[in-house]
Amino acid sequence: MSTIYDVLHRPLVTEKSNYLNNRLHQFVFEVDKDATRSLIKDAVETLFDVTVLRVNTINVPAKRSRRAKSRRLAVRDSGYKKAIVTLAADDQIPFFEGVE
Repeated sequence: MSTIYDVLHRPLVTEKSNYLNNRLHQFVFEVDKDATRSLIKDAVETLFDVTVLRVNTINVPAKRSRRAKSRRLAVRDSGYKKAIVTLAADDQIPFFEGVE
């Protein structure tokens, strides 16, 4: 990774991430596989101008599935790394605001 802009790939918006956002002030991002907790913390604090209290990371494993038409063809979706970032109680990230 060369810059902090390469650390965060995209936000993950699901029902569970909306619950974490509303109740616990936690935001979920898909991050680079080589990103560390401190690098993720620096990236979120710099890009969104917020205070990060804690960062939890999870390596999501790859999943195998089958195509509907020919059941023999197995497809493998690649795994990824996600980060759950806990913010201070008074901080918000603006692009999650309209999802509530």
